[in-house]
Amino acid sequence: MGILTTLQAPIYLDTNVWIYALEGYPALVQPLTELFTAIDRGDISAVTSELTLAEVLVKPFMDGSLERQAAYQQVIRSTSTLQVFPVSREILVEAAKLRATAQLKLPDAVHVATALSTQCSTFLTNDRKLQSIPNLSVFLLSEIFEEK
Repeated sequence: MGILTTLQAPIYLDTNVWIYALEGYPALVQPLTELFTAIDRGDISAVTSELTLAEVLVKPFMDGSLERQAAYQQVIRSTSTLQVFPVSREILVEAAKLRATAQLKLPDAVHVATALSTQCSTFLTNDRKLQSIPNLSVFLLSEIFEEK
């Protein structure tokens, strides 16, 4: 279980993690299946923002894919091992601070603010711009998993 030994829980799952997992990105199918299975079993806990749902649904709405819309809505919901946090006023204030200091786009700032406010130890993404966030261990999918 390579990924599980690399990441410390709770893990924040950025939007692109969900897209790679549900769209079946070939190089990441096996390790992300392993990660989500571990989350489902309760071996590891994870966090994401409700903003994630809004971001992942854009393409399925554009494509008119009711199946993918339903799949995303089914999996991105709070369970005993996955917490989906609302975008609260406090998160928005912290996101504004991050935008001012780290020059992040608003969606990225909301994700980072959510991760920090929920004491996530790890932020899993494939967005290189997020690697320089203080007080947050950011792991890139492209660096954790070797393409085969």
